[in-house]
Amino acid sequence: MKTSAKSAKSGRQLQAPALTPEARENQLIALAVDLAEKQLAEGTASAQVITHYLKLGSTRERLEKEKLRKENELLQAKREALDSAKRIEELYSNALDAMRSYSGSIRATHAEDSVFP
Repeated sequence: MKTSAKSAKSGRQLQAPALTPEARENQLIALAVDLAEKQLAEGTASAQVITHYLKLGSTRERLEKEKLRKENELLQAKREALDSAKRIEELYSNALDAMRSYSGSIRATHAEDSVFP
């Protein structure tokens, strides 16, 4: 008997085991979505599966997804602004330190001039 790359029971190709928990989660999600799709096509999906996909297609769900995307963009912009403010603060601090050291060397030179005529 010839071994096939597909599972005889499901007709799906066998996948390599996931290397990370996130990859495993993605594999399981893909399997669940495939099963839901099959059930919907065959008319055997439960009311919960049907309701889930109806909600995903609703205007409200799309608006909520868009709102979440915009909130994520806003949070990213705020983080970038904070990072930028930190960099500016560091530049100001460095500039002030440079000015202080420059001022200090001028004072030292004047002090030396007055000590040694």
